[in-house]
Amino acid sequence: MTTFTEEVRIVGAGLLGTSIGLALTKQGADVAITSKSTKSVDLAVSYGAGRVASSSDSPKLILVCVPPQLTAQIVAEELAAFPGAIVTDVASVKSGILEELVQLGAPIERYVGSHPMAGRERGGAIAGRADLFVGRPWVITPNEKSTEEGVKLVEQLATALEASVVKTTPKDHDRAVALVSHVPQLISSLLAARLVDAKSEDVSLAGQGLRDTTRIAASDPDLWIQILEANSSEIVAVLKTFAKELAEVVDSLDEIKSENSLQQLRKVLESGNSGIEKIPGKHGTKHSRYAQIIVMIDDKPGELARLLTEVGEIGINLEELKLEHSPSAQIGLVELYVVPQAEESLISDLQKRGWRIA
Repeated sequence: MTTFTEEVRIVGAGLLGTSIGLALTKQGADVAITSKSTKSVDLAVSYGAGRVASSSDSPKLILVCVPPQLTAQIVAEELAAFPGAIVTDVASVKSGILEELVQLGAPIERYVGSHPMAGRERGGAIAGRADLFVGRPWVITPNEKSTEEGVKLVEQLATALEASVVKTTPKDHDRAVALVSHVPQLISSLLAARLVDAKSEDVSLAGQGLRDTTRIAASDPDLWIQILEANSSEIVAVLKTFAKELAEVVDSLDEIKSENSLQQLRKVLESGNSGIEKIPGKHGTKHSRYAQIIVMIDDKPGELARLLTEVGEIGINLEELKLEHSPSAQIGLVELYVVPQAEESLISDLQKRGWRIA
């Protein structure tokens, strides 16, 4: 495993800054943390994410981990204050930041944009985790003047945090995240908003499908307002196509007795099936279809652990796992996903051990 032991300065002690600090400190790096919020710095330091920054620091790499609307100004300030350092950031939008830095006359040859595609619904230092970036894409977006040394340094950082490095341009990054991150956030929020005035008895019928599609609606509105503002043009382009297709779905439903309408709806559903196939699967490999086995377990301590232990004893590898609770009984429904050729033998062995298969 690659380690990163250079002196690092982190500006911003929220979720990402604290998580980076925790991971690097474990590797022996000298991590100095600063923020406008001394309370956040104190919390991050007490967690073991580094030490309080001092005026005598001489960092080789600076990570700016602040909200998007503040990123360009802070990056410019850090570039000016530490002329020997490479500066990167973790903002989820890249083109606007680079344009603002150029307008500010900042030395962008020492700036390398980046964006770790990792996060949690909860924010702040208290939610920091050293393993937050493991297996997650870390997008690096050099500008035309970024030095080779700077790009390599940011790549070394991402690799040391066990992230998967992806290099692209700022514009291509913004277009991609609009599709795979920003628009899904809006759609999830719009769907969850339908529940505000819904009857409690209606919402009580909710299953895992609704939970899956609204999970990210719990994200921080203040942060997302900034993201949406910064990448509005790319988001609008995706939403216009989405709105057009949604209007076609509404028209088809209005004329549901029409054969053409049914064909249009089938086309939408089949397109969704095809789209799912493009989402990377396990360990970044091509998406695979797995067999699903639903096991009923009692809602009491140790049952899930016992099930997983026995699956391991049987000798079959789990590709994915989901857990749902029954709304009307004290049981859990565990969805086990395995390669299709293992389905029958796993069902048989579990039943022999007394497990109930739904």
